[in-house]
Amino acid sequence: MTTANLLDFDLEGLAAFCEKLGEKRFRATQLFRWVHQRGASDFTQMTDLAKSLREKLATTARVEALPVLTQHESKDGTIKWLFDVGDGNAVEAVFIPEDDRGTLCVSSQAGCAVGCRFCSTGHQGFSRNLSTGEIVAQLWFAEHFLRKHLKRDERVISNVVMMGMGEPLQNYSALVPALRTMLDDNAYGLSRRRVTVSTSGVVPMIDRLGADCPVAMAVSLHAPNDALRDDLVPLNRKYPIAELLEACKRYLVHAPRDFITFEYCMLDGVNDQPEHAKQLIELVRTHGVSCKFNLIPFNPFPASGLLRSPQPRVLAFAKTLSEAGLVTTVRKTRGDDIDAACGQLAGDVKDRTRAAERMAQRRATERPIVLHPVRKTAPQEH
Repeated sequence: MTTANLLDFDLEGLAAFCEKLGEKRFRATQLFRWVHQRGASDFTQMTDLAKSLREKLATTARVEALPVLTQHESKDGTIKWLFDVGDGNAVEAVFIPEDDRGTLCVSSQAGCAVGCRFCSTGHQGFSRNLSTGEIVAQLWFAEHFLRKHLKRDERVISNVVMMGMGEPLQNYSALVPALRTMLDDNAYGLSRRRVTVSTSGVVPMIDRLGADCPVAMAVSLHAPNDALRDDLVPLNRKYPIAELLEACKRYLVHAPRDFITFEYCMLDGVNDQPEHAKQLIELVRTHGVSCKFNLIPFNPFPASGLLRSPQPRVLAFAKTLSEAGLVTTVRKTRGDDIDAACGQLAGDVKDRTRAAERMAQRRATERPIVLHPVRKTAPQEH
């Protein structure tokens, strides 16, 4: 008999499941708390549930986590898990501890079909979407593992970023119930401001998310013009920058934060020149998007053919944006000694869409990105 994985349900879904068992809604709330707040997977432990309900659950339901294939802990405290999602596929999640928060980076797909030039996951290709339960299971496991690991009774994970493997908005039907579980006070009780969906720019789904479950949003911009972004982020050919920025403006009407974060991976000689910074300033001014920029040091991998921008150039780029009145941060690289830094998550995925092969063919026939050698640059004064 097939049983239901309770991690697949947000509270509304669990209430509907309990109704089918002849149970009232408050039982779903109790069950939800046991699973998510206490990390229970054994129904016999759920002592305030009626014995009759526990017996029903034993034959109709389960709480199934993802098997952990590997766990690596960085010298900076970052922890990366590789989870088995079956059929030879795996996904990664990363916990990043900081003084004032604990952030979990969560995957939404096994692989990614977007194929951004600078992302190792994209080079692995796409295998499949994750279910809601597989998305939530990453948080469920990490939160309750960390409580034991750190010997803490209170919540450890305060922030979740959907910035792991995959494009979250291309797995929308599984994403939204997962977000609702993260936000629910009977589960993890995270603030909408502390749950972030990162997208490469799936415009129609940005609008849907604003209506259905608005949380903080980060957009992988990475270029100030369409010609360059077409090369770096292929999705731009379908949803060019102007359309993307207008969608961002519409999203801000619903968003819990009054700005969109634009992620910008700094690539040596590609998108890191003074003229690129000036184009970015003009771009956001023209479209009137309230935003902040997060400049990301590129984490090189051989297949990309790209290099990291020298730190002085990154700081000069940040200074130009800041002096124009744009809030700008430079992301601190975390977990790079265990390949857990931004853009490094690749896991072990099957490429059933031949994305890697198609990416190579595209590069062979299209205008290539001109790469410049790393130049010795004198440090900038700030």
